[in-house]
Amino acid sequence: MGKSNQDYYLAVPKAELHVHLEGSIQPATLLELARRNGVDLPAGSEAGLAEWFKFSDFGHFIQVYMTITRCLRAESDYELIAYEFGHEQARQNIRYSEVTFTPYTHKSMGVDEEVFLAGLARGRRRAFEDFGVEINWVFDIVREPRLMPANADFTLGVAVDYREDGAIALGLGGAENSSPPEAYRDWFTRAREAGLHVTPHAGEHDGPESIWGSLRALGAERIGHGVRAIDDPELVQYLIEHGIALEINPTSNIRLGVYPSYGEHPMRRLHEAGVIVTVNSDDPPLFGTTMTREVELLETEFGFDREAIDEILLNGFRSSFLEPARRSELIEEARSEMTRLREEGSA
Repeated sequence: MGKSNQDYYLAVPKAELHVHLEGSIQPATLLELARRNGVDLPAGSEAGLAEWFKFSDFGHFIQVYMTITRCLRAESDYELIAYEFGHEQARQNIRYSEVTFTPYTHKSMGVDEEVFLAGLARGRRRAFEDFGVEINWVFDIVREPRLMPANADFTLGVAVDYREDGAIALGLGGAENSSPPEAYRDWFTRAREAGLHVTPHAGEHDGPESIWGSLRALGAERIGHGVRAIDDPELVQYLIEHGIALEINPTSNIRLGVYPSYGEHPMRRLHEAGVIVTVNSDDPPLFGTTMTREVELLETEFGFDREAIDEILLNGFRSSFLEPARRSELIEEARSEMTRLREEGSA
C-alpha cells in the first residue's frame, strides 16, 4: 500500500526559514512555564490555552505573545522552549531551522541577556544531540521608533557576540508601515560587516516599497514574507535575477488579513513567475497550523503537484544561510529521501 500524500508531507525532509521561537511555544509548555514562574494564565488546561491562542485580531495576537514572553524568566525556561521547539521540529522531520528570536523584548522585561543566551544555547545543543535537529538564530530588531536606538544597538550587539552559538542573521520585525527599513540602514551595514546575514520582514502589510527598501538600504539576502512583491512586476523580475528567496507563510498571511483567502494568495503566481519561494509556519500554534500543514496546503489550496512541492521544499535548504558544504549535504540527503519515499509510495 502506498503512502498517502498526508503521510508523505509529514515524512519528507524539510527546512524552515521563518518561524518565531516565542510564537512556537505549545500550550503544554506554557502551562509548565507559568507554573514555574507564578504567572496567571487565562486558562488552566492545554485545551483552554489552545482555544485562547486562536488568532482573532492583531491586538489579541500581541496580548498572547506578551503573555508568553512574561512566562520566561530563568535560564532553564529558555532551555526548555528551545529544546521543545527542536522536539516538535523533529516530529515533522524538519531537519534544519533558522529561528527568529527577539532579544530586546526579553531584556525589556528584566531578563538579563546572559540568562536567555545560555538557556538558548543549552536547548539548541540538546535538541541536536537528542533529535538531530539543527537550529540557528535570527535575532530581530523590532520596528518601534520609541525604542530606538537602544533596541537596535542591543539586538545587533547580541547577534554579533553570539555568532559562535548559532546567531546567523539579523532580522527586522514589527509593523512595517510605522517604520520603513531605511531607518535601520546603519545597523544592517554593521551586521553585514560582522559576517551576519540579513533577512528582514517586508512586503507583508506594507507594499513593494518595503521590499525595495530592504534590498537597497539593508542588503537583504532573503525577504521575510515578501508576498506583496507580486504587485510590482519590476520587483518580481529583480528577485528572480538576483536569486532573492521569499519566506512565505500562507496561513499567517490569511489570518493576519494580508489576503482574504488562499485563492487570492500569490504563492502560485510567484512560483510560476520564477521567484524562489519557500514555505514556513511563522507562529504555528497561534495561527492553528504546523509546517507540515503548510506543505499540505501547497497541494490542497495552491494545486501544486508532488514534483513542484519537492522543489519548494528543497528551496528551504537551498536558501538557508548554512555554510555551502553543509547546505549541499542536506540538499543531497533530502533528495535521496524524497526519492526513497516516492518509491515506497508507488509500491
